[in-house]
Amino acid sequence: MILTAQEILEELQPLGSESYKKVMRNHGVPEPFFGVKIEELQKIRKRIGRDYQLALDLYDTGNYDAQYLAGLIADDLKMTKKDLRHWLVTAKALPLLQYTIPWVASESKHGRDLAVTWIKSPKEHDATAGWATWSSLVSIKDDDELDLAELTELLQRVQTTIHRQPNRVRQAMNGFVIAIGSYVRELTDLALQTAAAIGPVSVDVGDTACKIPDAGEYILKVQKRGSIGKKRKTAKC
Repeated sequence: MILTAQEILEELQPLGSESYKKVMRNHGVPEPFFGVKIEELQKIRKRIGRDYQLALDLYDTGNYDAQYLAGLIADDLKMTKKDLRHWLVTAKALPLLQYTIPWVASESKHGRDLAVTWIKSPKEHDATAGWATWSSLVSIKDDDELDLAELTELLQRVQTTIHRQPNRVRQAMNGFVIAIGSYVRELTDLALQTAAAIGPVSVDVGDTACKIPDAGEYILKVQKRGSIGKKRKTAKC
């Protein structure tokens, strides 16, 4: 049976709650949305599987719950640069920039190219997604698919510029240092050096309980549990 975006919206609406909406508002999600918890979206994802056109249609509803679900069901290898740029330009919710778009971009054929372009943008909106895309890429790509010299240059860029960047870009850059240290074994020591050089990263996280992790401490915890270099099967969660 072919599902439409409108049918999915009708299914999502009763799954929402005002209490979860309040939490998501604090995390930068604007109306319209229903406040559907991720575990409910995952149930729908399992039922639908991958559906390129439905993902595009869901995203274009502008409803955040539908947009997050769109990222989960997107057929990443069919996503074009135009599709991903459209998602970025029209994204209004912070989690779409930090998670949904980077996840789909990194699993598409265009992740590296878009990450390179987006981090050069002077716009906080674009650069946040770009650094998050880099983090997703290194978490799922084998090291022999990565350009370690390029990643080394990016770590240097973080070290010299992070404290001059817009608020959410600082957060995404800090996450990039953690991702490199955790997933790229050959660069773990360099990531630790970078973390030590940049020190604490200040980010205004609004009315939330979120804390910005110390990159060095985080990487050392990953190292302690013996997980350095262990790649993820998918960037999505």
